[in-house]
Amino acid sequence: MAETQAGVERRRVLIAEDEALIRLDLAEMLVEEGYDVVGEAGDGETAVRLAEDLKPDLVILDIKMPIMDGLAAAERIAGARIAPVIILTAFSQRDLVERARAAGAMAYLVKPFQKSDLVPAIEIAISRYSEVSALEAEVAGLTDRLEVRKTVERAKGALMTTYGMTEPQAFKWIQRTAMDHRMTMREVAERILAEGVGDSTVDGGTTTAG
Repeated sequence: MAETQAGVERRRVLIAEDEALIRLDLAEMLVEEGYDVVGEAGDGETAVRLAEDLKPDLVILDIKMPIMDGLAAAERIAGARIAPVIILTAFSQRDLVERARAAGAMAYLVKPFQKSDLVPAIEIAISRYSEVSALEAEVAGLTDRLEVRKTVERAKGALMTTYGMTEPQAFKWIQRTAMDHRMTMREVAERILAEGVGDSTVDGGTTTAG
């Protein structure tokens, strides 16, 4: 990652949008918010090639692009585990959102969007990507991986409801508890769901969320 003058790491972002004016506006927004725009593309094929070459921290793809659309590019980038992907779309239809998720997108933005919408979407995408990577490292099989993600999602929801945690906080609590007690995240999540949140007895001890 590039560094700011204060020595704080800046996230490296690749953007792909076939409309030059929108691409310019997006790049300006990102720079103003402290991100480092390392590459720009006007079509999905170029975006995939740049992602492979530059290894950015995040890729933002417009859904409608020539040569290769954003969904196909997202599938390639996410499938190769290069970086988290955010999809930009001018359409809010549910089927496109679901297709974006199926392609591996971690978040989406509906155009026109404001700068205030951009940063939360980026942080959500990066947070979710980190979660998926951590779970994939724990579970080898695809079927088991999907089941673990569902279980952890339910456990996160229980922690968020009971303790008012954010989604990243809930995941980090599960991850930390698993490490502290030499358990898998699946085992911790299953224990939370089986016993109910509150003071969860884990590995013979008591771990209090929060």
